[in-house]
Amino acid sequence: MLEPLYTADEMRAAERGHDVDAMMERAGRAVAAEVRRAFPDAKRVVAVCGKGANGGDGRIAVRFLREAGVDATDDGDVVGADVIVDALFGTGFRGEPRADAAGEIERMNGGGAPIVAVDVPSGVDASTGEVAGVAVRAAKTVAMHGPKVGLVVAPGRFHAGEVVAAEIGIPHVETKHHLVSRAVLRLVPRRTSSDNKYSSGSVLVVGGAPGLTGAAALAAQAAFRADAGYVAVAAPHESLPVLEAILLEAVKRPLDEVDAALEKATAVALGPGLGAGREALVQRVLERDIPAVVDADALRSLRPLQRQAPTVLTPHEGELARLLETESASVRAHRLEAVQNAAERFGCVVLLKGADTLVAAPGAGVLVVALGPPSLAVAGTGDVLTGILASFLAKGLEPSLAAAAAAAAQQVAAGLAEPVGMVASDVVAALPRALA
Repeated sequence: MLEPLYTADEMRAAERGHDVDAMMERAGRAVAAEVRRAFPDAKRVVAVCGKGANGGDGRIAVRFLREAGVDATDDGDVVGADVIVDALFGTGFRGEPRADAAGEIERMNGGGAPIVAVDVPSGVDASTGEVAGVAVRAAKTVAMHGPKVGLVVAPGRFHAGEVVAAEIGIPHVETKHHLVSRAVLRLVPRRTSSDNKYSSGSVLVVGGAPGLTGAAALAAQAAFRADAGYVAVAAPHESLPVLEAILLEAVKRPLDEVDAALEKATAVALGPGLGAGREALVQRVLERDIPAVVDADALRSLRPLQRQAPTVLTPHEGELARLLETESASVRAHRLEAVQNAAERFGCVVLLKGADTLVAAPGAGVLVVALGPPSLAVAGTGDVLTGILASFLAKGLEPSLAAAAAAAAQQVAAGLAEPVGMVASDVVAALPRALA
């Protein structure tokens, strides 16, 4: 359920002591095989090769393609190519390509043919996913031994295309970061015959200001559909009639009774539709010794926490930028670094939302969840994630795994919903099937 993601240093450690020529032969053979499998009608294949081992892999791929009867060349002239093999830079690349290399990358991108990248698209940092300048936009990437961090973390993931792993005859080594599969959902505790509605997970959602009641409602519905046994919503008095109308199963309480409502909760979802100016309330709730998901408006003026109870922050790029006192563009360009910095600064688990959902804990590697379709980019899905995560925390799941499992459940459910015109409540409705 946690698959290794390699950095450049971890790949060097895995390769140490093994026959370089043999590894390159296997790598080149794998690239050639993938080109033939994915593009069986390609008549002319051109490889653009650098001077290092990555270039060597490309040249060997050309040899295997020629032996198979394909018109293949490593002369780099992409004009008229049916497929381009990018073997310019490997996992050791960092920073921005020099002008001559940038020109080669631009020629590949403008060549009008699908690109198969060897190990990592040139211009992408294999260890972080950062792209400092121009980078190849591959249709496929053949990752030697296993996927690299930069192939699944944005912006690198948007350059990688379909990632295919190729064995090159070396053993796996322990990695710091991991890719989460849907098998993580097996860790979510199931109800037993001895459970009651409180012991199977009791969630309190705090939010739902006027005009924002939908956010609290979605979080509450998601918590129920993620198998919580009891859900309550604490909201301003003027919002209660709306919540009474749209939430049948959840208990509704006014915000001034939030302390009493917390007594029955085993986790709190703090922030969905909370509105501005609630800093004192946020502080009061977080002083309680109860697992908490902190989202949306509750993140506005958050400061580093001193909590013993499990805590997960769930910002998007803009919210994380405010927490780190930087710009959204900086977070977007350095997602891996940003989420790790936030986990250390706030002393808790941080889930950075996006096509590559990143989960970081202090002193630990990052878990990457990338199972969802593009249709998840719609209003309200963040509130759904908050509700799922609160349910999993309420069931006693460790916070990093609860966050990863919640992201996986949300993304799998989105894949089960209609791909066009999907709304957040469709994800809620699909949650039981995703968890089953």
